[in-house]
Amino acid sequence: MAMQFLTSLPLFCLLLAALINNSNAAQISIYWGQNGNEGSLADACATGNYGIVNIAFLVTFGNGQTPILNLAGHCDPAANTCTGLSSDIEACQKQGIKVLLSLGGGAGSYVLSSPDDARQVADYLWNNFLGGQSGSRPLGNAVLDGIDFDIEGGTAQYWDELAKALSGFGQQSQKKIYLSAAPQCPFPDAWLDGAIRTGLFDFVWVQFYNNPPCQYSGDANNLINAWNNQWTTIQAGQVFLGLPAAPEAAGSGYIPPDVLTSQVLPSIKASPKYGGVMLWSRQYDQSYSSAIKGSL
Repeated sequence: MAMQFLTSLPLFCLLLAALINNSNAAQISIYWGQNGNEGSLADACATGNYGIVNIAFLVTFGNGQTPILNLAGHCDPAANTCTGLSSDIEACQKQGIKVLLSLGGGAGSYVLSSPDDARQVADYLWNNFLGGQSGSRPLGNAVLDGIDFDIEGGTAQYWDELAKALSGFGQQSQKKIYLSAAPQCPFPDAWLDGAIRTGLFDFVWVQFYNNPPCQYSGDANNLINAWNNQWTTIQAGQVFLGLPAAPEAAGSGYIPPDVLTSQVLPSIKASPKYGGVMLWSRQYDQSYSSAIKGSL
């Protein structure tokens, strides 16, 4: 019996090392929710291509506004038909996929008017999407893993206060609340720099598209310089390369998969903060994630 244990010990150590390495492995983050024809959330997770899915977007909140969730053609929050997503969310989580709610987006009405307003929004998010309780949870009883800040308008004020308040809920409940941010690649970001400086963000997926000064434009020099000299210097858990999943997914910045894997990833993967690739969005990801996941 003792002999069997000793011989199995090296195998156990190898398995433990594999688990540790896997927990830090590069992964793909995807945005889902802005096109009713992109398939279900469960279908997205079932591809096995994604480690994180951002449900997009909570488009209206703050400054006393009634929060509004917009999931395009998937369901109607006003008619309470998005609660059915709860089973999809839980199915994704059972596969080890983190599911986050994304705030903001390129079109919406969102602003934080004061530190107290930020705390009120945090209360709403905690009770309606995270580990709190509410009689009207828009996505049903499933508990999301965290909150994504895709802030592209309004003002730059008080997003740091929102991050601190959300992080505080995680500490109180002793259940990790993951925080992510989606800044533009011009450094520092106009909207989220103050929030990112808190050091509370687990994931920062930088939008290296629709931003000619720092995106891929036939060569990767500007992108790689911005990555190595700016974005990987921030205080965050992991930094992701944010890209469009197809040419039509953005106005500019698309990188063909073969170029990404041969010319870009080898130059950015050396950073200890490298976390993987973020893609906009599930609607456009017909084959891109499948083409790159083996090279992450």
